[in-house]
Amino acid sequence: MDYRLIPAMFVADAPGLDFLNSVATPVDEPVDWISDGEGLLGWLEQAGMIPGDVLAAMRAQSTPAELDEVAAKARSLREWFRGYVQKRKGRALAVKDLRELEPLNQLLARDEQHGQIVANGPDGATALTFRMTRKWQSAESLLMPIAEALARLVSEEDFTHVKACEGPKCTLLFADHTRGHARRWCSMAVCGNRAKVAAHRARLKEAKG
Repeated sequence: MDYRLIPAMFVADAPGLDFLNSVATPVDEPVDWISDGEGLLGWLEQAGMIPGDVLAAMRAQSTPAELDEVAAKARSLREWFRGYVQKRKGRALAVKDLRELEPLNQLLARDEQHGQIVANGPDGATALTFRMTRKWQSAESLLMPIAEALARLVSEEDFTHVKACEGPKCTLLFADHTRGHARRWCSMAVCGNRAKVAAHRARLKEAKG
């Protein structure tokens, strides 16, 4: 299915997992929202990971082939990291789990960020504020906010509560931040509703004997 026909899904409650969910089967056919360069730009925009003016500049200064190449790298990163998460979801990460994150650290080492003092907004407590800003020097820099989201996932998220949706055909992952950590579905509107309908049909069939 064409990714342009349906909005990307952001149900994971963790940006790093939302990136893994950028390929999914929301209805019956799989959708890959980063199947090409334009798709990657669109997904990053929907995710709010990159400012609109930066995306516009990337479109202007990069060729479609360059953007497609970066999208291919993003897909490779996604599938490698999906394997890492699938292997470890449901248990707390340990120091030994750091060794397999070396590819991610290598990517992060190529990031170009620096601190900058800027004017605060009208509602700020002070006139000036300090923030980190990124140099967007090439199309490959589009990978950096993704890498940062993945790094934050493994360093800030309790993997004990990282789960896979229980939908039979669903591939989505999420961080269960509910009070009792009893979340089972990517979304009650999608897989949760399907499960309710299936259970209802099963009860009707059983009642008819």
